Amino acid sequence: MASDVIEIMTSLSAVMREETARLNAHERALDLAELANAKARLVGALEERLARLGRQEPSWSAQMDDALRERFADALGELRAASLVNAALLERQIELSADMMSAISAEAKRLTGNRTYAYGASGNLARTDLTTPISLNGEF
Repeated sequence: MASDVIEIMTSLSAVMREETARLNAHERALDLAELANAKARLVGALEERLARLGRQEPSWSAQMDDALRERFADALGELRAASLVNAALLERQIELSADMMSAISAEAKRLTGNRTYAYGASGNLARTDLTTPISLNGEF
């Protein structure tokens, strides 16, 4: 059973490395959604397999021989390394996307003049910036 866990961890590491490479290449990768789905499926399979092992064989990790334990540790180390690099790159991509959407929204507000002014009860003039709808590919 531990060898199944090692196979899943190895596959998950490979998917993460591929996703990281495509994001790093700065090319428009249309199949990143497929990689994300594969990553989610593999994480689910890994969690399920570990939970099942924990229920059926609580001492499964102690029962591994030295060769299997070494393979498990190597697979776990590779998974950790791949996930750290992948997480850092994805975090940066999300920050860049948020910054870009903020800049687009600010420019759309500036161009449309989507501001209103209202007098307050004390006679003060208050300016309100209304949210400008942003459409990507014809969808809000």
